[in-house]
Amino acid sequence: MVTESTLLSLCVSLSLSLSLSLFLSSKMTSSFSCHHIFSIYSLQRRRRSLCSSTTLASSKTHKLRRNPNFSARHRVVPRASPPKNRRTPLESATEESKRPITRERLRKSDTSSPTAQNFVESISRFLPRLRNRFKLDELGFEILSIAWPAAFALAADPIASLVDTAFVGHLGSVELAAVGVSVSVFNLVSKLFNVPLLNITTSFVAEEQALLRKNSDDSNRIGQDQMLVDGQTKKYLPSISTSLALAAGIGIAEAVALSVGSGFLMNVMGIHVNSPMRAPAEHFLTLRAFGAPPIVIALAAQGTFRGFMDTKTPLYAVGAGNLLNAILDPILIFLFGLGIGGAAIATVISEYLIAFILLWKLNGKVSLVAPELDGRRVALYLNTVGLLVARTLAVLVTMTLATYMAAREGPVPMASHQICIQVWLAVSLLTDALALAGQALLASGYSGGNYDQARQVIYRVLQIGLVTGISLAATLFLGFGAFSSLFTTDSEVLEIARSGILFVAGSQPVNAIAFVLDGLYYGVSDFAYAAYSMVFVGLISSVFLLVAAPIFGLAGVWAGLFLFMALRVAAGLWRLGTRSGPWKMVWYEMEQKSD
Repeated sequence: MVTESTLLSLCVSLSLSLSLSLFLSSKMTSSFSCHHIFSIYSLQRRRRSLCSSTTLASSKTHKLRRNPNFSARHRVVPRASPPKNRRTPLESATEESKRPITRERLRKSDTSSPTAQNFVESISRFLPRLRNRFKLDELGFEILSIAWPAAFALAADPIASLVDTAFVGHLGSVELAAVGVSVSVFNLVSKLFNVPLLNITTSFVAEEQALLRKNSDDSNRIGQDQMLVDGQTKKYLPSISTSLALAAGIGIAEAVALSVGSGFLMNVMGIHVNSPMRAPAEHFLTLRAFGAPPIVIALAAQGTFRGFMDTKTPLYAVGAGNLLNAILDPILIFLFGLGIGGAAIATVISEYLIAFILLWKLNGKVSLVAPELDGRRVALYLNTVGLLVARTLAVLVTMTLATYMAAREGPVPMASHQICIQVWLAVSLLTDALALAGQALLASGYSGGNYDQARQVIYRVLQIGLVTGISLAATLFLGFGAFSSLFTTDSEVLEIARSGILFVAGSQPVNAIAFVLDGLYYGVSDFAYAAYSMVFVGLISSVFLLVAAPIFGLAGVWAGLFLFMALRVAAGLWRLGTRSGPWKMVWYEMEQKSD
């Protein structure tokens, strides 16, 4: 059983790790993000090519590009040639030539720091545009075509965990509890290190793809961006090989740490040596650790496919792996008599299958091995991973503190809180998938210098996110009673859980916007602001939880979590409204038109 002192020590240790991660990241953060460098480079190339655009316009042909998830074709019209056919919102280009945007012009135009008055004025201009542009056009369908397969892929892992729980539950309560503790430790490590790498890979691959399309007419670049491998010419993207190399290293390190340190981790979780859960929990975690390398590699490969705006291939791979896991579970657990060890082995085998499928499909598209490892790119990855690890720590500290404060209310309120928080987190998978779609599309437009496309993506993904949040809120208001009955038959627990319907359902629109804003941060590589703002928001929310929960009980805990999400939305709107950092380039052309 996890004691209060154990939870408090866990929060303190997470806070110390958070401070260390932020300190290391601040030492490595440069004045310009990766997106700044890519965007300035592409704009300089555009300025140099303007003088020859007239002669090249007649010789260029229209190119068709297909989204792997979308059946419609997008006609990419070169910026230098006049449009002859109707263009899609995603690939629209400006009809008139503009003066090139340079850092000097941006610096001169940004003579003052953002103030509260500027923020209010910016928001007053931003919100009407967000409302007036509401429509589900071809761009909206493209966002949904990317988001839906991603949502199913995200839901596959929780479903697989439920299947494992169902089989292990037949072994006994001790085995089920032991597996629960081990999976919690494993998932904590995965959230800290694996998910940040996934998000970074998606952004970097999407922006490299955009730059390749932008410069595809340059014969010199074509030779540099392709490699001859086994007699086949394959595309070479440095971000892919770098991400896979880091994934292999991180996965091996996680495997060693989880297997060697399983006893220490059980002590941290409050599972003492004389506990009946100790031996099976250590056994399960040690076996499960062998699956860490394929998990990290598969996540890096998924990030690559997401950068290609292909979310169907990861869905098929994850579905095949989870199906194999469901088949192997009863065979290894009961037929071979391996118990919870059989459950761990089945999961590890399925994870290797997922990684194999993704790498096999990816190898058919691009070169997976770099001719040489770029130290600067590795440093950029590590710096960004450090920022996102700090951000994840801030989220985990806040959520752990909320759980601790709910546990102090007693077993019945804690059980009710667990039902509410599980439903609250489960429905967030849909909006998380929208954030993924917005991230990939925004990174593509931003890195290619197509800021009109970037603005359209921002408007559309926020609109779809808001509508999705309102729809989820209405669904939960009507069906939360039935949902909660699936978890328990205890009338007292259900009564308290149903009293949290305002928290679970009412917060969904805010949650949707918060998750979508996270994807927009990553789309322009605004990783530093995403990390530091989350630390600030987590600190305020944690203080509120410590004050409100002892006074108002579970209502105070739920109010603290709602405040946590609302402050994330406020921080995101502040960043968009003040148009600072990498967002300055997104809104610059529109500001020039308004002036």
